[in-house]
This record gives sequence, structure tokens and C-alpha cells, in this order.
Amino acid sequence: MISKISMLLCLFLLAASGFANGSAKKEKEKDHIRLFQLKKGDLSLKVTNWGATLVSLVLPDKNGKLGDIVLGYDSLKDYTNDSTYFGATVGRVANRIGGAQFTLNGIHYKLIANEGNNTLHGGPRGFSDVLWKVERYIKEGDMPRITFSYHSFDGEEGFPGDLQVTVSYILGKSSLGDHNSGDILDEVVQIFGSQVTLLDSQLIPTGKIASVKGTPYDFLKPHIVGSRMNQLTNGYDINYVLDGGKDTEFKLGAIVMDRKSGRVLKLTTNAPGLQFYTANSVKNEKGKDGFVYQPHAGLCFESQGFPDSVESS
Repeated sequence: MISKISMLLCLFLLAASGFANGSAKKEKEKDHIRLFQLKKGDLSLKVTNWGATLVSLVLPDKNGKLGDIVLGYDSLKDYTNDSTYFGATVGRVANRIGGAQFTLNGIHYKLIANEGNNTLHGGPRGFSDVLWKVERYIKEGDMPRITFSYHSFDGEEGFPGDLQVTVSYILGKSSLGDHNSGDILDEVVQIFGSQVTLLDSQLIPTGKIASVKGTPYDFLKPHIVGSRMNQLTNGYDINYVLDGGKDTEFKLGAIVMDRKSGRVLKLTTNAPGLQFYTANSVKNEKGKDGFVYQPHAGLCFESQGFPDSVESS
């Protein structure tokens, strides 16, 4: 999630004892949570092995003033109880799976619902809520980096098959406002997607795709985020169908500019979709330095397959 701009950069048949064991495992894993820092000149990035989560990113503005642009918490312990997904790596499946179920190769899988009747960001204990292994850590130098890995076992949160996942953070060139700078309504955004996937009342795609032209979702040219938000019920929370390139090729998905600080974010991805979310549900969330985050405190871009595509494909 990006705040001014700040980054925020998702078995049903288990016995009761299984849930208890999972809870005990989580409590034990909390003892091994660590914070890691990457540093290059004025740039400083902090991540934790809990959820492979981005904790802070400090970089200068156009006047050389340093600021942390990531929404988050002062204590690592707070990330273990986080429901906002600040800075988190989410999965197995990002976004929503309608009805918390899907069919794959003729087999029906029932997941654990954690948002009404739906599964959001992999379930109640997705990738953001587990301990990751540090595979490589170079703190400083020309290209500071850290790589995390996680083994998701067959049946975890109801998903089939073993899955080995890696996530890398690499500190290169700096490119938004600080995490405590208010809201993101004055940010300038451009999204390279001429269509969106339409949603039902539970934010599950209906299967229909519509053009953004003539709607408040049209960011094909740069627009101020808050300039048309009064035409929406709550804010932006929708998947864009990105233009250009094959799914295996990296393409420019979005550009964000904070005019006050002069910071710019450019997002490239090889995913077909891009979720644009403006922290609509964040309310009275106590974050870093005692700052209390309110709706639209940050914005988030989630490169992804289309929401609910695991069920609809």
C-alpha cells in the first residue's frame, strides 16, 4: 500500500484439534520473527520474515528530505495480528475466491472463508501470516537484496498440491509522500488498462469486462485520484485488464506521482490484471509513530491474475 505515496510497494474439513495445532504453531513461530535492513546511500528498506512483509522504505523527496513511504506498525508483533495486509506478501491466491471454493481437474475444493462467504488473500492464514525462511541476505553494496522462501504444503488452507514460493526485495534506484502525510486523494495516477472486470455486491467478478472510457475508472491519462471519487460508493477497489504484451512479458502497469515530494513510482508486471485499491476499509488503525490511519491513507496496486479466476477458469 502506498501512502502519499506509501506502500502497503493475498481444509474446511479440519478437525478442531487441527485448528488448535495451527494456532500453537503460529505462537511458536512468533519467537523467530526478525527484522532485516537493506541500505544503499540515502535509501533504506526494512522487511520481516513474518509474511515476507515490507515494513518500511525510507527515501528522499525532491528536496532531499528523508521519509518513510510505507504504511505499517511500530512493533513487529502487530504484524502477526494484522487484518489490513500492510506491506504483506499474499497467497496462495491473491484477491477473492467466490464462495470459498473452486473446481480443478474435476475435483472440488472447499476453502476456509475469511471475508463473508469468500476467501480473501489465501484464507485466514495465508502467506502473509506465516514465517518465511531467509535464503539470501546482502545488507549493503551495489545491489542490496534479500530473498525469502516458503513451502506451502498440500492441503494448506484447503489448496491442493505442494508449492515452493520465493520473494526477493532488491534495492536499486530510488524513484513517494510519507506514511503519515494524510491521504492519497491528491496523488496523480496513470493505469495502462483500458478495461476492468465488473463486480457483484461481494466484489466477486461477474465474468463481464467493460471499457473504462467515460467512467471514473479511466486512468489511461494521468488523473488525480480524488478528482472523481465522489462518483463511487466508497473508493477504488477494482481489477484492471492491462493492455499490451503477452502475460509472460513484463509491461508497464501503472505510474504514480506525488507532486509535493516529487517522488514517482513505476510498476511493471507480467500479470494480466492489476487491482487498484485506495484503502477504503482502513479506519482508526494505529500505525507507525502513533499516527492513526483513516480511509484513503494509502493506495495499493496488486499485480495478479483476475480475481476468482481459479474458480472461473
